[in-house]
Amino acid sequence: MKILAVSDQVIDRLYSGNVKDNYSDINMIVGCGDLPYSYLEFLVTVFNLPLYYVPGNHDPEYGPSPDSRAEGCLNLDGRVIFTKSLLMAGLGGSILYQPGGPNQYSQSEMYLRAYRLLPKIFWSRVRFRRPLDLFITHSPPEGIHDDDDPTHHGLRAINLIIRWAQPRYLFHGHTIFYHQNLDSHIATYQTTKIVNVYPFRVMDI
Repeated sequence: MKILAVSDQVIDRLYSGNVKDNYSDINMIVGCGDLPYSYLEFLVTVFNLPLYYVPGNHDPEYGPSPDSRAEGCLNLDGRVIFTKSLLMAGLGGSILYQPGGPNQYSQSEMYLRAYRLLPKIFWSRVRFRRPLDLFITHSPPEGIHDDDDPTHHGLRAINLIIRWAQPRYLFHGHTIFYHQNLDSHIATYQTTKIVNVYPFRVMDI
């Protein structure tokens, strides 16, 4: 399964009419937040593939308005799905740094969101008889790919889900890597490979 994962920054070579020619073997698209919904809608239209995303802290609050969702794409925030032989879950948002801002949560609030998601993961694992394959978030876990500044601190609830659900992969955005080490965007926590996809990655899982 080859996945195009995007996050945080619009990339001109992806926002192009010939993008499908350059990435012809993609099977699925994943959005890790903070991207214009028009960009996601373009990708899902050009590739004609399923696109699953979670909102970031710069995205609007999800709702019935067309401006609050990416048309033709599935918001995976707080959900678990089984598709293309993959069991996937999502949890959007970032640490609270600006009161009143959309998709921002205190550590305690994110724990509550995680506790609501965990039973869904458990019953999906029982139903489909497989572990969680891919966990999609906007924020990184605490202590992994995060920064010290208040805006980009990782979320401890994500660490909890990793320890309990042990997904094969976690894809996130939100933080930028400045290092030139080609492996620096991938870390391992417990048994999970954690991938910072900012601004985009093609991953074969």
